[in-house]
Amino acid sequence: MKHKLFILVVVFATCISCSEDALPKPKAQLRLEYPENTYQKIVSDCPYSLEINQNSTITFENNCWAKIQYPEVNATIHLTYREIDNNLFSILREVERLTYEHTIKANNIIPSPGKDFKNDFKKVYGKMVNVEGNVASNIQFHVTDSVKNILYGTLYFNVKPNYDSILPALNYIEKDIRNIMETVEWQNRN
Repeated sequence: MKHKLFILVVVFATCISCSEDALPKPKAQLRLEYPENTYQKIVSDCPYSLEINQNSTITFENNCWAKIQYPEVNATIHLTYREIDNNLFSILREVERLTYEHTIKANNIIPSPGKDFKNDFKKVYGKMVNVEGNVASNIQFHVTDSVKNILYGTLYFNVKPNYDSILPALNYIEKDIRNIMETVEWQNRN
């Protein structure tokens, strides 16, 4: 009988000791930290110079196209250079067409006025477009002197598109793209 009474007391004590409501653990949030954006000026044989993040690398092709690679986040900015020959508007239409090809997968395409860039002194004018959603390229941009040179770029992550997952890296690289737009200088200005 004492054995049964002991078991009953242990069960009763266990039941009343757990009177506090159990709360589920919150889901863990991955905290991604990236190094501070510091830049270095890149001068090449191409008709433009620019500044890139010191945590990235740049390679040029013979036609002055370039790739800026971010190994830490598995991303690449592809830069395309073209010389303007009285065809600026057709080139800009082509760039815009490439951007709007993403409308099938995009949740939103934002050519925000706050993303425009203008520097009359250096003759650099440009625009950045954010493409939200699970698309191949979430940021596209261009800069031009509107007379002789145009440089346009697209950001690609070398992973299957998942907007929510790449958003922290996207925000980090967007600052670098803005810096590229602000630091472009034309070497063959008239």
